[in-house]
Amino acid sequence: MGEENYLEVNKTLWNNKTEIHYNSAFYDNESFILGKSSLNEIELELLGDLKGKSILHLQCHFGQDSLSLARMGASVTAVDLSDKAIAKAKELSKQINTPCNFVCTDVYNAPNVINEKFDVIFTSYGTIGWLPDINKWANVVKHFLKPKGSFIMAEFHPVVWMFDDDFVGIKYRYFNGKPIAEEETGTYAEKGSDLKSEYVCWNHGLAEVINSLLKNGLGLEVFKEYDYSPYNAFNKSKKIGENKYQIEPFGNKLPLVYAFKMINKA
Repeated sequence: MGEENYLEVNKTLWNNKTEIHYNSAFYDNESFILGKSSLNEIELELLGDLKGKSILHLQCHFGQDSLSLARMGASVTAVDLSDKAIAKAKELSKQINTPCNFVCTDVYNAPNVINEKFDVIFTSYGTIGWLPDINKWANVVKHFLKPKGSFIMAEFHPVVWMFDDDFVGIKYRYFNGKPIAEEETGTYAEKGSDLKSEYVCWNHGLAEVINSLLKNGLGLEVFKEYDYSPYNAFNKSKKIGENKYQIEPFGNKLPLVYAFKMINKA
């Protein structure tokens, strides 16, 4: 495994995860189909009123958030590397009778297959760690964003990715360096699953992420950090409120999520 074949490795990873995730209690498709939004307070506060707006959703998995955005009145195009995830997203779109344009492509290739500019670009939770070059990613965001358009991002805090899976100690470097190529058993949505997968990912510090977007002509409007995750996705998680989880050994001492809104200054 390595950077040279990361797309192939990670596409296989997410293809294998899709069916498990689609049927998991974590994603609760039954409630979603009945009308429950998959979006969280953190990103909803930044997204605001979406009626009549065009949105590009990057790394959409099987489309719950994309379709939640469409239910809010937006015209949504959503992309993902996994062809199985995109197929499930299209099925889900038909099932709930909510139009959404799902496109199977990796983020870097998206400008070659989508010929449109958008009012809003959105990405959230566990996305950029799958990308090696954040400046290239920021350039894609800039490419698709209309003048004065908004880029909304909510993501797990890079401090979290420094720890081993059981939060016993520091295992990884905060800053971007060599690709992290490993194997895992199970998945965050079904920790008891016997699925064994290889993956390649990268850590990206806050300065790397924000500066890449600033250099590409975006201006920072809002930046926030949170001492909780809206998902029970980590080992040793403890519920502290509705859709709020902390890592039990650290309580409220550890930042778990950050979110921001940036504006295309062009």
